[in-house]
Amino acid sequence: MKTITVSKRAKTLQTILAKACQDNIILQTPEGREFLLVELNDFDQELQLTRQHQELMAFLESRAKQTRTVSLAEAKLQLGLND
Repeated sequence: MKTITVSKRAKTLQTILAKACQDNIILQTPEGREFLLVELNDFDQELQLTRQHQELMAFLESRAKQTRTVSLAEAKLQLGLND
């Protein structure tokens, strides 16, 4: 990972960074590539707490091993949702 210092003269970027202090931001290029901009302190702490949550990690690991998918119609049926 590389750290880049943002100049105070970069007004547009400073505005985006100020918004990122309030909420996570997805930056999207005209080509459709996406980048996530989050305040590192919050994200680092949230990531560390998530990794320590053993029940959640076990659930995610079991889900990652599943190969079967459920169609939208089947999911609606299972949830008792009617069209």
